[in-house]
Amino acid sequence: MTTTTPILIRGASPYGEGVQDVLLSGGRISAIGPDLEAPTGTEVVDAEGCIVLPGLVDLHTHLREPGDPEAETVETGTRAAARGGYTAVHAMANTTPVADTAGVVEQVARQGDLHGWCAVRPVGAVTVGLAGERLAELDAMSSSRARVRVFSDDGKCVHDPVLMRRALEYVKSFDGVIAQHAQDPRLTEGAQMHEGIVSAELGLTGWPAVAEESIIARDVLLAHHVGSRLHVCHLSTAGSVDIIRWAKQRGIDVTAEVTPHHLLLTHENVRGFDARYKVNPPLRTRQDVEAVRAGLADGTIDIVATDHAPHPRDAKDREWDQAAMGMTGLETALAVVQSTMVDTGALSWRDVARVMSEKPALIGRDPDHGRPLREGSPAHVLVWDPRPVTRVAPAEHASRSRNSPFAGQELPGRNRLTVFGGRVTVRDGVLAEPAPGEGSDRWTA
Repeated sequence: MTTTTPILIRGASPYGEGVQDVLLSGGRISAIGPDLEAPTGTEVVDAEGCIVLPGLVDLHTHLREPGDPEAETVETGTRAAARGGYTAVHAMANTTPVADTAGVVEQVARQGDLHGWCAVRPVGAVTVGLAGERLAELDAMSSSRARVRVFSDDGKCVHDPVLMRRALEYVKSFDGVIAQHAQDPRLTEGAQMHEGIVSAELGLTGWPAVAEESIIARDVLLAHHVGSRLHVCHLSTAGSVDIIRWAKQRGIDVTAEVTPHHLLLTHENVRGFDARYKVNPPLRTRQDVEAVRAGLADGTIDIVATDHAPHPRDAKDREWDQAAMGMTGLETALAVVQSTMVDTGALSWRDVARVMSEKPALIGRDPDHGRPLREGSPAHVLVWDPRPVTRVAPAEHASRSRNSPFAGQELPGRNRLTVFGGRVTVRDGVLAEPAPGEGSDRWTA
């Protein structure tokens, strides 16, 4: 193992709760307390006024590899993740070929070991080719070296209720979870944006809220019947929040995520026909935004997940009805959460650690990430300065794609330091230079 330089984070505030020093050495948090001694050779980081959080964990990232390197690769996507403060991402299965076999998920995991700037956890497809006709190799993927625990046909809904039930039954045997893209395909044929006043005025086919809500309602009942874990991807409507709240009150084992863009943007953004705002599920109403914020604040919604969906410029720079759906999000996620939830008083920084690190790792059954800031925990750490305000400039992002919906907006906060396994990946917003090698041993401070 390559040794790491000890790092003393001086004068920061773990979870935003009082000033403490944090010492990282040997790939772990070795001490937390006031006025810690710096061992010989220690790098001292002056972090006065900054927040220390566990490294962020994203349960919903599209890295596009294999198959679409023009949009993103494991290397470029994890560079973006590191800049956003992430130390682990779950790579979605809608690649080419689809990650529906042990061989493909192992290939993704191997690329993460070789080229990842953070840990890469492959997500396995629920059905072969995402076609919704027969189950993929769930057991083989779970028992592979990739040890897949999250399965999703994201981008497509597992619409057949019998197939969904069988998937829930199957993953129960190894404590897996089905992450459902809740979208009734019949109710969304030709849909271009949220169904409402704006879609009517623009003459675009609407995407009704009930198309999401009806699938969630069905699936929580199936999960309850089977006694298995269900995770709802990118929840976006007030009605969906109500259904998840109802299910949790009855003890159903369901979790849910919201994206940063659904915490901030609305269907009003679509009026200019700028395809940066075309996304699945679509941007909803202001009332929906307020409902998902409230749901995240009260714990009904468990986590924030980016749904980072990079696309080449030519896939977005076209007529609205022909443009691809999706937005980048890894590099702006925490800033949006600070703006919408922390600065408004809806969440504390400890809550942020829960919804962006601890709970995503728990849902994904990743024991190495999302650990509390305490002595002995792995040194996956983010130092965040909440004070600066920066105008979002996608051209400066590490992602290979530029389809950020926040381009030109001012957002708060700056990444001072991302530490992955004791090694610095980002310092003051700038990516560190990797040393040749494999896996976590490739990083140098």
